[in-house]
Amino acid sequence: MRPSLLLPTLLLICTSLLVSGQATAFELSHFFADADRLEEVTGTPPAQPVFQGDQQVGLIFETNDVAPIPAYSGKPVNMRVGMDMQGLVTGVQVLEHSEPIMLVGIPEHKLTEFVDQYIGRSIHDNVRVGLSSRQREGFEYVDALSGATVTVVVMGEGIMRSAREVALGHGLVSDAGAAPLALVRSDQFEAASWDQLRASGGISLLHLTRGEIDEAFIGTPAEKVDVSRPEQKSDTFIDLYAAYLNAPTIGRNLLGDYHFEQVMGRLQEGEHAILLMANGRYSFKGSGFVRGGIFDRIQLHQGDRSIQFRDTDLIRAPYIVAEGTPSFSELDIFVVRDEHGFDPGRHWELELLVRRQIGALDSAFVNFGMDYDPPAALFDYPAAPQSAMDASDTSKPLWVSIWEDRVLHIVVLSIGLFVLTLILLFQDWLARRPNLLHTLRTGFLIWTVVFIGWYALAQLSVVNILTFVNALFTDFKWSTFLMDPMMFILWGFVAVSLLLWGRGVYCGWLCPFGAMQELINEAARKLKIRQIELPWAVHERLWALKYLVLLGLFAISLQSMATAEVYAEVEPFKTAISLKFQREWGFVFYAVVLLLISIVNRKFYCRYVCPLGAGLAIPARIRLFDWLKRHNECGKPCRICANECEVQAIHPDGTINANECHYCLDCQVTYWNDEKCPPLVARRKRRQKASRAAPAARDQVVGDIPVKQL
Repeated sequence: MRPSLLLPTLLLICTSLLVSGQATAFELSHFFADADRLEEVTGTPPAQPVFQGDQQVGLIFETNDVAPIPAYSGKPVNMRVGMDMQGLVTGVQVLEHSEPIMLVGIPEHKLTEFVDQYIGRSIHDNVRVGLSSRQREGFEYVDALSGATVTVVVMGEGIMRSAREVALGHGLVSDAGAAPLALVRSDQFEAASWDQLRASGGISLLHLTRGEIDEAFIGTPAEKVDVSRPEQKSDTFIDLYAAYLNAPTIGRNLLGDYHFEQVMGRLQEGEHAILLMANGRYSFKGSGFVRGGIFDRIQLHQGDRSIQFRDTDLIRAPYIVAEGTPSFSELDIFVVRDEHGFDPGRHWELELLVRRQIGALDSAFVNFGMDYDPPAALFDYPAAPQSAMDASDTSKPLWVSIWEDRVLHIVVLSIGLFVLTLILLFQDWLARRPNLLHTLRTGFLIWTVVFIGWYALAQLSVVNILTFVNALFTDFKWSTFLMDPMMFILWGFVAVSLLLWGRGVYCGWLCPFGAMQELINEAARKLKIRQIELPWAVHERLWALKYLVLLGLFAISLQSMATAEVYAEVEPFKTAISLKFQREWGFVFYAVVLLLISIVNRKFYCRYVCPLGAGLAIPARIRLFDWLKRHNECGKPCRICANECEVQAIHPDGTINANECHYCLDCQVTYWNDEKCPPLVARRKRRQKASRAAPAARDQVVGDIPVKQL
C-alpha cells in the first residue's frame, strides 16, 4: 500500500460524512428566483414540482434517483438539478461525492464553477466537456476541470441524461417519435479483406499528424508544450481505427471464426463490441484504467448520449486476421452495455482526448472526433419499436442466458475441478506413485495459468471477499454473483474445499499467479539455481504480514469499496493474469519483481503478502478432516519433511500448519516412501531381516536330517 494515499483516504472519509450530512439543505431561489412553493416528490423518475403561485414553473430532482453513473470511486456523484417547463437547466448543486481526486487538492468552488456552466442548457442540446479540435455545428462545449477530467465528464453526462429522462417521464417532451434500434443481420456474412471493409465503412479511421495536434493547441495554455519540429509536422501522431464487431461481415473477417464466437459469447443480450486499433506515438487507452477503472482518453457519442468505458468493459483483442491488415501497436475491444441504448445501425462518433501537461498539476486537452457510419446492408431497421419482449425472454433471468452462452467454459472448468477432486480423494494412492503425481501436478498448474487465468480470466481476488462481505450487510442478491459463471463455480468449489481440505487447495492448485510462481521456481530448481530460505524465526513472523494487509483492506472497504479496490493493487493478479502484463510500467515492474523473487524463494508473495490467502485461511479453520498423514516420529526426531517443505509450512516439531500449507503433497510422498522416511525405512529393514531369517530357520536339522530334506 502506498503511504501517500493514507491522507487522501482520511480526508475522503471525513469529507464524505460532512457532505452527506448537508445533502438535504438547499435554497429554492438558487434554482428558481421567483418560485414560492415546492411540492412533494412525485412521478417516475421522482422529481419535486416547483410552483410560483398556482403555476408550475419547473422540477427539481437528484441525479442519483434518475441516472446514477459511476465515477472514479465506483460511486456516482449525486447532484440536485432544477429544470423549467421548457427543458432548460436552471441550477445545479453538488450534494455528495466520493472522488478522492476532488476531495484532495481541488476546492469545492471549482465544482460549483463547472456545474454552473450547465445553467441555461436545454435537454435538446448536445453538450460536450472540453475543447474540441473542431467546433461542430449542433454541439455545445463546456470547460473541463483540470485534474478531474473523467469525473466532470461523468457529472456532465449525469446532469443531461437525468434532465432528459425527467422531462420525458413528467411529460415535458414526447418520446413518440423515437426510432427503434437497428438489428444486426447475424446470418449475413461476406468474406472481405481489410481494404474492402475500409471501403464499405465497416472500419473508420482517425488520422492525426503532429502538426495537426500543434495547431489544435494554439490559443491554449499548452500551446508551446511538446511542440514538434518543422520536419516532424507530417509525422503520424496516431492512426486510430474503429470497427463494429457484432456484424459478422465485419467481426468474422477481422477476428476469425473462433475468436468472433468467443467475443460474442461474452456479450449479454443488447451489448455491442467495438474494436479499436491504433498506431503512432499516442495511446488511446491512457492512464484511466489505473485511476479508478475509467478510460479517460476515449468516449463514444450517439445522439444526446455519451458513453465512457470502464475496465470491466475491456476485452483483450486477438490478432486481426483479415487479408491486408496493417500491424498495430495497440488494439482492444470495448463493450457497450445495454443500459446505454446504443443503436448499432446508426451514426456514432468516437471522441479522442489528447492531453498536454502544464507544469506539475495542470493540463490542457483537445478532443478529436471520428465519425462512424455503419454499412446499412448489415442491419435491419424495424418500422416500429417493439412493445414487449417474448415471454421466454421475460421469464428467463439474465444470469441464465449468460450461463447458456458459456457452456464450453463451464464444461472445461468443471472437468478440471473434477480431476482435482479425484487427485485429492485418491492422494494416498498417488503419493505412492510420485512420478505420476508430479506429472499430474505440473500439468494441472499449467492448465490453471493458461485456462483459469489467461483464458477464462477467473483469477480470484481479495476484492471478491470484500464485495461478498459488504453484500451480506447491504443488499445481498445471488443473481449478482451468478452473473459470472466461472467465478461463481470456482468460488463454490473453493468453499467446499475449505471445509474438506483447507485453504491449500486453492492456493496450491487453482490460483493462476501462485501456479505461475511455482512453475518458475520448479524450473529454477532444475537449473540448480541456489535457493534462499529465511530463518524459521523470521519466516514465522512474516506470516502475519498478509493478515495485516487483509485487515487494512477490510477496514477501508467498510468506508469505500472503490478505495479498497485501489489499495487491493497490492495483488499483482490484475497485471499478471487479467491483463497479461499489458499495463503501465509500475504495475508490470511490481508483478515481475515478485515473479523474479520466486526464482530463489518459492512463492514468496503467497507466503507473506497475499491478502486473498489470508482471507481463505480464516474460514479454513473449521475444516472437517485432516487428510495429511503424520508418523509419531515426525519432528521427534525426524525432520525430513520439515526441511524439504518448500513453503516452510511444517513446524520443527513436525506439525503441519494448515493455514500456510499449499497442499502440494510432497510430504505425503515422503510419508509413503520406505526408502526415505526413517520410520518406514526401519520397518522395511526389520521385514527384510525377518525374511532372511526365515530360510535359515527352515535349514535347521531335526536329529541328523536337515529340515529341508524331511
